[in-house]
Amino acid sequence: MDHYLETLTVESCRKARHSKDARFDGQFFVGVTTTGIFCRPICPAVSPKEKNVRYFDSAIRAVNAGLRPCLRCRPDSAPDSFAWKGTQTTIERALRLIDTGVMSGDNGLSIEALSERLGIGSRYLRQLFNKHLGTSPKKYAQFRQLMFAKQLLHQTDLPVIQVGLAAGYTSIRRFNEVFKETLQLTPTELRKNRGNKQPLAVKDVSSGRGLCLSLQLSYRPPLNWSHLSEFYQLRMVDGMEWLNDSQSYGRTFQLGSAKGFFEAVHYPEKNRFKVTIHLSTAQDLAVLKDIVMQIRRLLDLDADMNKIESSLASISLICDQMNEGLRLPGTWSAFEAGCRAILGQQVSVIQATKLLNSMVKANGEELSLSGRTLRMFPTPAKLAKANLDELKMPGARKAAINAFGLYVATNPDADLDEWLTIKGIGPWTVAYAKMRGLSDPNILLCTDLVVKKKVLKMYELDRLSVNTTKSGYQPDSMLGDAVDYDTLAESLRQQATPWGSYLTFQLWNLT
Repeated sequence: MDHYLETLTVESCRKARHSKDARFDGQFFVGVTTTGIFCRPICPAVSPKEKNVRYFDSAIRAVNAGLRPCLRCRPDSAPDSFAWKGTQTTIERALRLIDTGVMSGDNGLSIEALSERLGIGSRYLRQLFNKHLGTSPKKYAQFRQLMFAKQLLHQTDLPVIQVGLAAGYTSIRRFNEVFKETLQLTPTELRKNRGNKQPLAVKDVSSGRGLCLSLQLSYRPPLNWSHLSEFYQLRMVDGMEWLNDSQSYGRTFQLGSAKGFFEAVHYPEKNRFKVTIHLSTAQDLAVLKDIVMQIRRLLDLDADMNKIESSLASISLICDQMNEGLRLPGTWSAFEAGCRAILGQQVSVIQATKLLNSMVKANGEELSLSGRTLRMFPTPAKLAKANLDELKMPGARKAAINAFGLYVATNPDADLDEWLTIKGIGPWTVAYAKMRGLSDPNILLCTDLVVKKKVLKMYELDRLSVNTTKSGYQPDSMLGDAVDYDTLAESLRQQATPWGSYLTFQLWNLT
């Protein structure tokens, strides 16, 4: 029987599905030829016989093979996972753009326009998609829209017309047509067949103007929630972020003109979060998909920690001291991450957080929603003109904040490396913003003082350990007795690729 796998073996898939191993959730899907459906490896149904099974490395390959998604395990809710994840490839850049909705709606980009934005030819882009996903860019974009719509139909009571809007469809007729053509039933039929599970509530807020809804967002274990929550706690901005108890995190957000806040409650026994999203207006449903994607990125829910930690375990300096399940705690935007980095220059985390709180309190817009008064992170335009008198720090750094705000307000789509043209912003600031604001997985902050101290300490301990176990051991001649840190850091960077950001957090968390 044919299988469609790039990195996993049939045997590993067989073992994972029989054991319902959550670490493989989203890494592959199980097609059942006798029923015509495909499932997640954690599906609670009785495992089918191997002779009736086909394995797929993506849900879209299963759909293209004529299979329907299982209504019980709901493949649309699985965490994302692609074989090339973690590398800065053209295909990943294309996926990120498509997932933000650039090909959706009446004004969506054509394949030619998308290719031009990526700096490649449309023919080459089609070849990349066929190679990695077995489909075209247009069909992939359509599939992602449908999977998000399916998730909303299962998990909420949003009217079908609003589900279509949230998924990026401007025509309810077109939404119904594409849905039935691809998934072999209409949105209304799917909702009727979703089973007895009670959907999460949807309710109006702000006198009927806004909307509040909840979704379940899954991840692959392990996830070290104590690390994630402690990291946010230490850097928290009052009124903009909060931790209500040991298992929840919330914050305000702005995406375009849409404003609101979310609260994520962790259910570790189910490997998922219940995320409640409060929107200022019902019209903001048009960007709901982007908001959900941002929340997934912020909590790093699509990371394959098994693969990442297996890779980092090959680095001798860290292998015996790794903390399991360390994720990348994101910020809502690269601009916010850049501001945090500028305020954190040459001061402690505690002092940087005090400065950040003062800046947000003085310049962030108030948000009154769902009976709460909260605060937004200041916009670039606001900080470009702010006097920043509330900040007790050198005038040069205040000027850097002003210049940074002006640059981003004027050039919102600029590559982060272009920030280096701004006085007061250096490579460390840009790298930090990439790591937390874009969730770039491959940023090893070698010039960070804490990272440098930890690396040098581990190197000395490693040398002492080898000296006591190997007679006549001599340190690497490239490093010498007086270690060349730049050489050592570059060696670590190469070993950690493409997971340098995860190594940074491992180093930050060493005792």
